[in-house]
Parts: sequence; C-alpha cells; structure tokens
Amino acid sequence: MTSANDHTSEIEQLWHSSDASKWQRALDRYWNYINPTHFELECEMETLRPDDVRYLDADQWYDWLLKKYFCWKYTARNRYVKNTRDLERQATDLGRHHLLTIRDRVLGCENASIRDALTAATEFNGIGPAGASGLLALLFPAKFGTVDQFAVGALCKVRCLSERDKLRCMKPQRLTICDGVVLIGIMRRKAVSLNELFNTSGWTPRKVDKVLWASERRLTHHPSEACRV
Repeated sequence: MTSANDHTSEIEQLWHSSDASKWQRALDRYWNYINPTHFELECEMETLRPDDVRYLDADQWYDWLLKKYFCWKYTARNRYVKNTRDLERQATDLGRHHLLTIRDRVLGCENASIRDALTAATEFNGIGPAGASGLLALLFPAKFGTVDQFAVGALCKVRCLSERDKLRCMKPQRLTICDGVVLIGIMRRKAVSLNELFNTSGWTPRKVDKVLWASERRLTHHPSEACRV
C-alpha cells in the first residue's frame, strides 16, 4: 500500500530528471505567474547588471530602491508600505549617502561568502534576509538565488536533500541569514549539477529559484491571480 508520504511531488520528479526540455519548461512557467501589472518591471529586473546601479547618485539610488526594487520584491501592498517606511526612516536619520555606502558594500559581494553578502544587503532597513537575497540574485544571478516561502515549500518536497531537516525547521515567512545560506547553497549546487548534466553554462542559482517559485505558485494560484510576496 502507498501512503501519502510515498507520493512523489512534481518538483521532486523534476529534481531527479535528466530531461533538459522539462527543466526549460519549468523555467519558462515562471513568466506565467507574474502579475501583468509588474511584467514590464520584471523584464527590466531580468536584465539588471551591477553597472546599472553602480553610478547612481544618492537620490537616484534611493528612488531606485523605493520605486524599482521594493516594488519588485514586495508586491503585497502592506509589505511594501511597511518596508518602504523603514527605508525612508533610515534615509532620514542617517542620510541618503549612507545608503550609497551600503550599496557599494553590496556591489563588492559578488565573490563574498553567502553569509557575508546577505549580511551586507540586510543593512538596508526594510530588507531582511529574503529581501537581501532578491537584491543579490538580481545583481549576481550566477552566484545567488532568491530565498522565500515558496523556495522553502518546494525544497521541502525534495526528500533526497541532505538539508531536509534544516528545511523543515525553517519558518518560511521569517527566514534568517542562516536559512538563506542553506537555501542559496542548495540552489548553487543544483545549478552546477544541471550545467554538468546538460553540458551548458546557462543554469544559475537565480534560474533554479525561479523554477522553485513557479512550482509552488502553480499549486495554489491561477496565473492571473499570482503575485510575488
């Protein structure tokens, strides 16, 4: 008799798949779950490079965080309002040039440890470990992926992972830097594995996180109802 615990989820089946076309279809599904009102912003963030923000002045950088990054990451209205208020308070208390100092530290984190990079990005008020991972994933997609409740939910279904006990102990909506280190480590490892399997260099931790995100959104949302939180 097969118990519920023996059921192999779709993401677990994909995780073990050596079919490149299945992985590509799973990646392509990400775009089906982007809110149409955010599609243009998503496309812009998809092509973001460090130099696009490296030379912004203090006011431009502050506006980019508020009107671009925070809009991209915090699509739930209440989250956006709270987190932007925190950033605004930091800019008022310490000055917008202080935000430039943090930006420059983050831009120097491409080859830093996952922990150090997340620590640097969380110096922005309103950006916790999940938000920090998103910023790093946009700037350095070959090194970082976005960690959130959807990544945790999907990875908990992949029973072969050595980190499974750690995953099950995580609080998906209150991820810590330690959680981020574990999650991004898994994404990095999987990207390397896929590139070796398919003899390519195109798979990145960011692409793996998109597959995980779309996998979880697919279970509970119609594309027209989905949004990033």
